[in-house]
Amino acid sequence: MKTMYVYILECSDKSYYIGVTNNLEKRFKEHENGINRNCYTYTRRPLKIVFYEMFNNPNSAIIFEKKIKGWSRKKEEALIKREFHLLPELSKSKSSPRSSTSSD
Repeated sequence: MKTMYVYILECSDKSYYIGVTNNLEKRFKEHENGINRNCYTYTRRPLKIVFYEMFNNPNSAIIFEKKIKGWSRKKEEALIKREFHLLPELSKSKSSPRSSTSSD
């Protein structure tokens, strides 16, 4: 089975880029060298790998990548710092509870 990596890059503007690859070192060099002018990271170099996780199942890696792409910045930063205990609290909605009015 092929090893896959989900990774987070910190860009020069302090934004994050999340990706998935089967060769982390090669993919990072591609980002750093600006291989693709249309890539998000192209104008945001230099870059730094701030997080990566290995997966033995490619489907699991893709699912995880898609999942964290929808996270808030605070939640991404908790993941980067490996503060896993903060993730459940950061997952809770911060919006005010809906009022329950009936229209009888």
